[in-house]
Amino acid sequence: MAVDGTVLDVPDSVANARVFGYPGSRKGTRAAFPKVRLVLLIEAGTHLIVDALMCPYRIGERVRALKLLRACSQGMLLMWDRGLHSYRMVHATLNQGCHYLGRVPKNVKFPVDKVLDDGSYLSWIAPDRKSKHKGGSRIQVRVIEYTIDSENGQQTYRLITSLMDIALFPALLLATEYHQRWEIENTIGLLFDF
Repeated sequence: MAVDGTVLDVPDSVANARVFGYPGSRKGTRAAFPKVRLVLLIEAGTHLIVDALMCPYRIGERVRALKLLRACSQGMLLMWDRGLHSYRMVHATLNQGCHYLGRVPKNVKFPVDKVLDDGSYLSWIAPDRKSKHKGGSRIQVRVIEYTIDSENGQQTYRLITSLMDIALFPALLLATEYHQRWEIENTIGLLFDF
């Protein structure tokens, strides 16, 4: 399963502007169209849309992605991109009984607790202030780092996962499978002719 979102233009009407809103623009100007945020939960292999939410532009993708966990069930693997990374996403996914494989932004640091035989390592994700106030505690994660050669040079990826068994889920396998997450981009593109 993969979760991601996009933003779509909607017709410039009073009703759409009131419900969905306009994106920010330079002072004294207004965007040409109101925008709707669409967040989708898609089965990566079949491109089947399992759940979706439309909301006003001002509501963040992370908030909506958490709501889509309602359609996830025990044993599923949920993948997300670095824009959806958060302690709350990890915690909520585990509470649904799901495993996760998510990309992490460059600025997020994970101290190495234990290096595993496949080169991945164990670390911890700490609760954000709000989660800590609600009793959240740190969660162990497995971190996988790898580099891909692209036309723009080398690009480093960093993933976290709840799949701890390196015999069943070696780092190379998870790094390869993570790129199935991009199938959600293809699905969105096909739906809206991007």
